[in-house]
Amino acid sequence: MSAPLEIERKWMVSGWPEVEFPLLKNEFMQQGYVSTLPTVRIREETSLDGSTRYMLCFKSHGRLTRKEVEFPIDQEKFEQLSELIGLPLIPKIRRTYELPDGHHLEVNHVDQALPTEFWYAEIEFPTEEEARSFDPASVGLADYLRDDVTDEPGQSMAAYWRKTRENED
Repeated sequence: MSAPLEIERKWMVSGWPEVEFPLLKNEFMQQGYVSTLPTVRIREETSLDGSTRYMLCFKSHGRLTRKEVEFPIDQEKFEQLSELIGLPLIPKIRRTYELPDGHHLEVNHVDQALPTEFWYAEIEFPTEEEARSFDPASVGLADYLRDDVTDEPGQSMAAYWRKTRENED
């Protein structure tokens, strides 16, 4: 059995979208990397209702399409792995919106109020063909999703981790 595929496009954005879409989720996250080559990530996800889940994720190399294996872990394992990492986790606020075509737009505000602060948006797709043919104008987001960085090297959160968290010897 092969690992599930994650097929997603990524855009750099400025702030939350101005177009009104139904808000599906609003979460605060913290994530860190046990390894970035290959990607082994831990994440704490807390919803506005106060529920929290802890995830361990493995991702293959790639940009548009990657293999991804993700599963829940308990809080104790998350804390043990966080301590093992020994670096400040990356805080993110994520809002997930439902687009008129049924896709979900995930907008992330990373490192809020820090010099490294930035915003990005992602949309997952069932196929590479659908991902490549998606036109942001079709859902009213031509201006908002104009900076597509899907195929640019160094745009993953693992690359951001290496650049901002790992100590250079």
